[in-house]
Amino acid sequence: MIEISETASDKIKEMLAAEEGQELFLRVGVKEGGCSGFSYGMGFDDEQKEDDQQLDVNGVKVVVDSDSAKYLRGLEIDWKEGAMGGGFTIHNPNATVTCGCGSSFRTASDAGKPKPDEC
Repeated sequence: MIEISETASDKIKEMLAAEEGQELFLRVGVKEGGCSGFSYGMGFDDEQKEDDQQLDVNGVKVVVDSDSAKYLRGLEIDWKEGAMGGGFTIHNPNATVTCGCGSSFRTASDAGKPKPDEC
């Protein structure tokens, strides 16, 4: 369902290792909002819900809630270094419209609820 590049998975593992003593995993999800209709969410969590889908991607435990899963099939997460530092990039083959900041999207079948001031 989700692909994480080797560079991104190494960075995620490094960040997880810095959170000593906690059983954390990467939670990836989608919520309504952003300037295009949906926004990505990605962060560490320690609480798994009954309807979550669990994946192991390059040695990283990834959890996706059932509502978000339909928007994230084929999602690719990478880590890019640039002159101003590094950051995660997301490529979503389901997105038909994305915003300039890259954190908001809509699909052919669902526009979400855009909030233009959230970009």
